[in-house]
Amino acid sequence: MQNWKLTLTYDGAAYHGWQVQPGLPTIQGELQKAIERVLGESPLPQGSGRTDAGVHALGQVASFPLAAPIPADNLQRALNRTLPSAIRILEAQAVPSAFHARHGAVAKTYEYRIFRGALLSPFLAPYVHHCRWKLNLADLRQAAGAVVGEHDFTSLAASDPDLAIRSDEDGDSELAIRSAVRTIFSSEWSEVSGDLLLYRVRGNGFLHHMVRNLVGTMLEIGRGQFPAGSMTSILEARSRSAAGPTAPACGLFLHSVEYPETLL
Repeated sequence: MQNWKLTLTYDGAAYHGWQVQPGLPTIQGELQKAIERVLGESPLPQGSGRTDAGVHALGQVASFPLAAPIPADNLQRALNRTLPSAIRILEAQAVPSAFHARHGAVAKTYEYRIFRGALLSPFLAPYVHHCRWKLNLADLRQAAGAVVGEHDFTSLAASDPDLAIRSDEDGDSELAIRSAVRTIFSSEWSEVSGDLLLYRVRGNGFLHHMVRNLVGTMLEIGRGQFPAGSMTSILEARSRSAAGPTAPACGLFLHSVEYPETLL
């Protein structure tokens, strides 16, 4: 059996997230079906994380074993011919048997996109959160900086405690049960254009809905609903009720996943 690593990009607008669900279109399900059509094998690809319904990916990673021998370039081309147009394989790579897309990840980067213009094009709407409020960029940046480092992110976890225990953003129930502590390596807002704001966050792991709750909370700070500089006290409260609402899924992108060189 050869272990394989795929790097995927996908438009999640029409899908019910990554994980297979009976009777619903999912990214994992489409990928499994494509592998079976191409090679006659049906492994369940393991993703680096379980992106929610409507969430997109620029660089999701999946791993699975195959018995059939096939060159990496051929596997990539064959899967791309078979998959729906909203899902594309950026790279196929044979990797050591120890590689696992979820368990081996050491860092992830997410992006969240905010559109601030008065008129949102229908061709852009599935990929941004249309925020009509006036936002203080300096307050947003201060809030983003406050989450850098190791913190308990209970205040920014999913509000449903059963859901939070069953799965975190990375699909690791053991981590969710053991601790809500995560380390954020970088967290920053940038203006891509006059109408487009981009939030990018890189960390060693993310609780379920953590990035969307983080964005929703920062937007409340940026528009003056929460006091400027309040992110630290929100984290210290360790209560979901202390934070802001969950930002819509459409603006969220899994940007990239990092692994130790020893696994590749």
